[in-house]
Amino acid sequence: MTTRRSFLKKATAGTAAVSLSGLVFPETAYGNILWANEQIQVAVIGVRSRGKAHCMAINAYPNAKIIYSCDVDDVILEEHNAWCEENMGYVPKVEKDFRKVLDDKDVDAIFIATPEHLHAPIAIWGLQAGKHVYVEKPCSHNPHENELLVAAQKKYNKKVQMGNQQRSAPTSINAIKDIRDGIIGEVYKGECYYSNNRGSMGKGKVVDVPNTLDWDLWQGPAPRQKYKDNIHPYNWHWIRDWGTGEVHNNGTHEIDICRWALNVDLPESVTSFGGKYAYDDDWQYPDNQQVTFSFKKNKFITWTGHSRGILKPSRPGRGAVLYGSKGTIELDRNYYKLYDLGGNALKFEFEKGSSETTGSRGEGLLDVYHVANFFDSIKTDIKLNAPIADGSISTMLCHLGNMAQDAGETLKVDTATGKIMNNDKAMASWKREYEKGWEPKL
Repeated sequence: MTTRRSFLKKATAGTAAVSLSGLVFPETAYGNILWANEQIQVAVIGVRSRGKAHCMAINAYPNAKIIYSCDVDDVILEEHNAWCEENMGYVPKVEKDFRKVLDDKDVDAIFIATPEHLHAPIAIWGLQAGKHVYVEKPCSHNPHENELLVAAQKKYNKKVQMGNQQRSAPTSINAIKDIRDGIIGEVYKGECYYSNNRGSMGKGKVVDVPNTLDWDLWQGPAPRQKYKDNIHPYNWHWIRDWGTGEVHNNGTHEIDICRWALNVDLPESVTSFGGKYAYDDDWQYPDNQQVTFSFKKNKFITWTGHSRGILKPSRPGRGAVLYGSKGTIELDRNYYKLYDLGGNALKFEFEKGSSETTGSRGEGLLDVYHVANFFDSIKTDIKLNAPIADGSISTMLCHLGNMAQDAGETLKVDTATGKIMNNDKAMASWKREYEKGWEPKL
């Protein structure tokens, strides 16, 4: 706990230093915000794990306060209340139903760290309620929700930032600037990966719903199912009705960085290889997957997801490498490394504070930067580092990766819409089946 308090103090100082250097936003904008009296009041929806990283970053920002902690599980809320008291010095109001939070006109912005099937619906309803939105990646459970969310942001004209926090990393921002200036020549390939050693989720048994959990509200827009003992609070990631697999859960981050570096949007084609190789359990997505995205001008991105199995001891858990005609750049949440074509190191830059890379909470200084950029944009209309119109494109690439895996063939993509041109079966997964009364609409 003492470490977390120290982190907050350092993070607040780090935010000012990095912001004032102009790496994330103009000095004059931050100066106006730092001394402003107007407080941004927020609600954090989903507070078990990633929501705590949001809370730490919000608490590090001047003149922002969490007025609601929202979660469908009383056990999680009780634990979170104790955590808030210890780490933030106060306990926000508690609410189990996010709809009541959206009805409160005192809430200026919402932070969404729920299971993925709720991301887009809550974000859209939040916009309709007049709230600014910070939504964790992926911003949608299916491509249809991507379209709806982007349209909703335009219609209601509020700020929507996706939680791909490396977009606010000073070292990554410097690397992209160097790439644009030609430091490694013509950039043609982005190679990214994620490695973990996840165990079996077992085969769930139908049991009584815990009396502390609102299972109906947890399911939200998903078709109703009986409660099993191996789903909540984490393994929903690997079940199609609620989660989107590892390519979204972690691949979104590095695929997004590669897309940013290559300066590309939607691909012309997508191919995926892989499958489920470890354990006989309820996991419904590949636990090992290789996706290749091909773009115009002969550029391409590869993502290797290794969710389960023995890890290479010498390889970091995640990262991205950008290949150019004159050299390569390795990017991580915590550093930028530049090499020439011979592999000789030319420049290393490290972040002023660390960010977690493979843990489920993923907290660190980049959250502080990314949340600060979101709040600054609300206050002074500066540019978001990960606006939803752009974040949705990286999310769409991940959807296409899953669609290509399911199709078992290379998918040809309409680069204007993301829709599949050569496989009607793949297009059938463009939109999910919604529980009655839960489908988000504009």
